[in-house]
Amino acid sequence: MKKNFPAVISVVALAAVVALCLYVALGNRNAPGGEAQPSGDGQNTVAGEGVVYVNIDSLVRGYDMYFDLQKEFEAKAKKKDGNFTARMKKFESDARDFQEKVEKGLVTRSQAQQLQEGLAKREQELMQLRQQLQSELQEEEGVMLRQIQNNIQNYITEYNKDKKYSLILSTSGSSVVLYGDPALNITSEVLNGLNETYVKARKSK
Repeated sequence: MKKNFPAVISVVALAAVVALCLYVALGNRNAPGGEAQPSGDGQNTVAGEGVVYVNIDSLVRGYDMYFDLQKEFEAKAKKKDGNFTARMKKFESDARDFQEKVEKGLVTRSQAQQLQEGLAKREQELMQLRQQLQSELQEEEGVMLRQIQNNIQNYITEYNKDKKYSLILSTSGSSVVLYGDPALNITSEVLNGLNETYVKARKSK
């Protein structure tokens, strides 16, 4: 009659992986060449040039919105994991109690079968819940990614109405752009404007 019910894996590990994937998708902190290279005074001095570039790693690393959304995501993931973990521990406790009763002969064969079926159903429900939480976290990751990308794209579009560059490239540690003149690097200027715009929008809420 003895049946071992495997513990259902917590979603906390998935939350950590999703948070890491979000950062990698937007820009790696330690990626080679991730530092912005502004001109001498820390601001780009080139205007009216046809082609400039931003380092997306540095842009994301310094973007306040990324860190705010990351904190929100981690808080949601922690709450989801706490609820799931509580249900998992209760299930494991009930499974151990069931096994002890069976071993000590404290339940009839019919009772043991009913208890076993109930535990099996709860185990299945926990597995489904884990999958649901994983799906929710992945969906939230995608929303966060699109929000940040959309904000950056919208700002650069607005920014370029005055600058009128013909082309703004995006570079990163894995970029196909092998070299860029530091004088054409507008990362610092874009990041400053991006954060100023975000801070204003956040205060107005």
